[in-house]
Amino acid sequence: MRKKPEDILSGLESRLEFMAEIGADFVLVPGSQAAEQAASSPPPSSDKAEVLGSLREKILSCRLCPLSAGRIQAVPGEGNIDSRLMFVGEAPGRDEDIQGRPFVGRAGQLLTRIIEAMKFKREDVFIANVVKCRPPENRTPQRDEIETCRPYLLTQVRTIQPRVIVTLGKVSTDFFCPSGLAMGELRGRFLEFEGIPVMPTFHPAYVLRNEGKSEVKRQVWQDMQKVMSLLGNT
Repeated sequence: MRKKPEDILSGLESRLEFMAEIGADFVLVPGSQAAEQAASSPPPSSDKAEVLGSLREKILSCRLCPLSAGRIQAVPGEGNIDSRLMFVGEAPGRDEDIQGRPFVGRAGQLLTRIIEAMKFKREDVFIANVVKCRPPENRTPQRDEIETCRPYLLTQVRTIQPRVIVTLGKVSTDFFCPSGLAMGELRGRFLEFEGIPVMPTFHPAYVLRNEGKSEVKRQVWQDMQKVMSLLGNT
């Protein structure tokens, strides 16, 4: 069922009001001249901290979708707001829901090892998810949940302005670069979102489910080597 024009305008108005409330007045329409200028001139760290701090409070108190009713804590994301490298997963799991931090369970421990193998520390990068609350039984986030959370992640990306985004799994890859392709076809080659290179790779949870398959681990490492090369971190 197609949305009525008045519903579309109402949704756009709500989104613009949201951006204004969190102080993200430099989060601009992609492709515009102002957006291009902002991309070449990152906001000062003090401005970043203010925007992301306000955004964090919004996320922690958010009740915009049904996921908020079942959470223990929302998981805004964490890390270096001036980082050149950003990792984006799908959604918080059980451990993340309890601690309020992204990627702290088994999959998170693997991600930390991957980051360290890339010659970074976890605190050097920024880690976030597409949706900020845990879906029931860790199911895949639904489209309406993703759309409701969309402004949060977009604000994080446009504020931090990383040099590279690594998308962990199909949900986060489709957030930035929608396609009908499977992860096996997408991974290993750079895509692009608003001028930022995006490297899709397998989610650490998928790697753990396939621990007996050395090929999966090898492919993830190949993807990360390409990211390291682009960042000059070889």
